[in-house]
Amino acid sequence: MKKILGITLLLAGLIAAICIYQMTSTGSAAFFGSGNLSNLAQRIGILGIYAIGAGIVILSGGIDLSIGSVIGFSGVVMAMAVNAWGLSPWVVALGVIAMCVLLGVWHGFLIGRFNLQPFIVTLCTLLLLRGLGRGISGGVSQNLAHFSYLGNGSFLHVPIPFWILVVLGLIIGFFMNFTVYGRYLYAIGRNEEAVRYSGIKVNRMRTGAYVTCAVLAGIAGIVSVSYTGEVQPANAGLMFELWAIAAAVLGGCSLRGGEGSILGIIIGAALIKVMYNGINLLGVNTEWEWAVIGIVILGGVIADAAYKQKAARRVKSAKG
Repeated sequence: MKKILGITLLLAGLIAAICIYQMTSTGSAAFFGSGNLSNLAQRIGILGIYAIGAGIVILSGGIDLSIGSVIGFSGVVMAMAVNAWGLSPWVVALGVIAMCVLLGVWHGFLIGRFNLQPFIVTLCTLLLLRGLGRGISGGVSQNLAHFSYLGNGSFLHVPIPFWILVVLGLIIGFFMNFTVYGRYLYAIGRNEEAVRYSGIKVNRMRTGAYVTCAVLAGIAGIVSVSYTGEVQPANAGLMFELWAIAAAVLGGCSLRGGEGSILGIIIGAALIKVMYNGINLLGVNTEWEWAVIGIVILGGVIADAAYKQKAARRVKSAKG
C-alpha cells in the first residue's frame, strides 16, 4: 500500500509540475484539454493492458521479453488475415487470442518441463515472432483502416482502450487478491521450492501466468492495430516489453518476484504515459524517451533493493 501511495503522489506531482510549467510559459494548461486527455487515456489503456501481463509474470518470479513481438505479430496476422481472406476482424481477433494461449503454454512448457531460463525462452520468441512477422508480410506495411472502433471509439466520452484496461484490471485484480490461485502465484514468486513442497502444481501455475501475459499482449496488439489503422512489421511493438517492465517496476513489482499489485501496475503505466505526454507538451526532444526508460527501471530496482535491505535490518534488529 505504501508503494501505491508513493507512486500515486508521484503521478499527481508530475501532473501538477507539467501544468504549472505550462501556465507560467503559455498561460494555459493544455494538459487538461479534452483532446489531450482522450489521447492520453488511449495510450494508458494500451500500455496498461500488456503491462499487467508483464507484471503477473514478474511477480510469479519470471520475465517475458517477447511482449513487444507478440503485439507486433498479432497486428500483422490481424491485418493480413482480414485483407487476404476477407474474414471478419472479430473472428480473426479470436484466432489471434487462441494463438497467444498456445504461445503462453509453450513458454510454460519449456520453462517448467526443461527448466530453461525464462529470459532465454522469451528472448528466442521475441526474435522468432519478429522474424515471422517481417517474413510473412515481406516487410510491407499492412493496413486495417476499417477496424477502428476498438482503438478509437469511446463510451461515455472515455476511449474504449481505457475501458478495456479497467475491465481487465478488475477481473485480474480480483483473481490475484481474492482467489487461492492468485495467492499461489505470489507465493511462487517468494519461494518456489516451499510452494512445490506444499503440493502445489508450480509449473501449471507458472504456465497460467505466461498464458495470461501472452493473451494480454495479443489483446494489446489487436487494440493497437485498430488504433493506428496499420501495422509496420519491422517496428510494431518494438521495445514495448521495456515499457511494460518499467510500468510494472514503477507500480511496485519486485523483479525478485512475490510483490506487486494490478492497481500499482496501472498507475505505473499512467505515470510513464503522463511523463511521455509531458515531454511532448513541453517541447522536449522525444529521443530522450529511451534514457527515461533506463532511469525508471534502474531507479525501481535500486529502490526495491534498498527497501529489502531496510526490511532485513528491521527484522535483524527486532530479533536482537
